[in-house]
Amino acid sequence: MGLLEPHGRGCRAFRRDALNGPAPPVFVVHSLTHAIAALEAAAAAEHEIILISAPDAGIYAGPGWFRAVVDGAYAAAPAAKFSAVLDCGDDAGAAQGAIRAGVEAAIFTGRADVAERLAGIATAKKARLLTARPEALLDLGRWFFADAETLRRKCADVLASPKSIC
Repeated sequence: MGLLEPHGRGCRAFRRDALNGPAPPVFVVHSLTHAIAALEAAAAAEHEIILISAPDAGIYAGPGWFRAVVDGAYAAAPAAKFSAVLDCGDDAGAAQGAIRAGVEAAIFTGRADVAERLAGIATAKKARLLTARPEALLDLGRWFFADAETLRRKCADVLASPKSIC
């Protein structure tokens, strides 16, 4: 998969080959507070990351919610380099809605023939369709009601660990 720059937030990769190094660490976010904490920690560490929604969030929360979270987090931490991925599970309608709404990338885990058609739609809209969920380095759902500083510290600790770079 290549690089995207649909919203002017800098180049971000979903997967890199051996020449470019490992893929950026993935943070599962469940709220605007989570996304801001992850991006502030990434910016402070000068580390590129991937924000990903909870599983199936594209079905129950929708692309409008996710776009608002991503845009709000970017406004709070404009120096952060990141990608954002909305998980739409096996719901083709949710994935198509995400693409239509301008979500940078969506996950669709349904039938392969449907995924092929959705990938063509995504490409035309300068979006990315993933057919598998990347492994997360940190899921902030465990600290759903934590304050912003606690969340930022958890993200910073994970980014500082050697396994986040491997």
